[in-house]
Amino acid sequence: MNDIVRSGDRIDRDALERIIQRAAELQTKDREIGEYLTEAELMQLGDDVGISASHLRKALQEERGRALVKGSTSRLGWLIGPRRITAQRTVAGRPEALTAALHKWLSEGELLQIKRRLPDRTSWERKEGTFASLQRSLGFSGKKYLLARTREVGDRIMEVDERECYVELTADISNTFNEYLLGSGMLLAGCVAAAGIALVLGVMVPVAIVPALLGPAGSVAIARSRHSHVDKLRVALEQVLDRLEHGELEPKRRPSKSTASAVGRIADEIRKNLGGINR
Repeated sequence: MNDIVRSGDRIDRDALERIIQRAAELQTKDREIGEYLTEAELMQLGDDVGISASHLRKALQEERGRALVKGSTSRLGWLIGPRRITAQRTVAGRPEALTAALHKWLSEGELLQIKRRLPDRTSWERKEGTFASLQRSLGFSGKKYLLARTREVGDRIMEVDERECYVELTADISNTFNEYLLGSGMLLAGCVAAAGIALVLGVMVPVAIVPALLGPAGSVAIARSRHSHVDKLRVALEQVLDRLEHGELEPKRRPSKSTASAVGRIADEIRKNLGGINR
């Protein structure tokens, strides 16, 4: 009976969460809500139970983001990983300023170019051209340009209130999904073929079937190795949001002599790197 909360007692955090959750359940039952709610009904329900409208909108946008890129629960998804990954966050700032900063970074910091401008989002693809290819291959300052290895990157910025916006980055990585799947399948087929050829040539059965026995394990290892690549790309998306959240993507005013040729910029980068080596 000591767990009973009496008037004047202090309520710890665990008890508070249980009380609020139960109160919300009772309020929901009283309103006789069906299986689905409109956004307006959700806002009204939140107002009834005393939940801030701005907090409710943040939670709603985050839930929409999770539903949009829900991970695969299939065996193939477990084996080789998802086709899409996402990162989302609520960031302080106005939509126009955040969009300008984010787009500048994706273009110049990640070497992407706009693919399509849609009503609710912008999609990006790998930037082509000699200078962009040279930057990626040389990897100045140790940058790996991981997002340029995806099939497509999409950004979506939605205003939550007058102070904050919901920002979502989604990367289509189905290109690596197909590559790893093909590599895994080719290894398995090669091992089975090798075992068949060995049997035709008269090799002893215990020896001949070794490739066929090792093939599945090697095939699974190749497929599962993609997960480390997916994790790196997920971190790359989160790092972009980190920079945006901390104001490190703000567009800077370019100097008047910013029209230098690509060759000149490459030479400057080489001189910087050589200078660091000589030290």
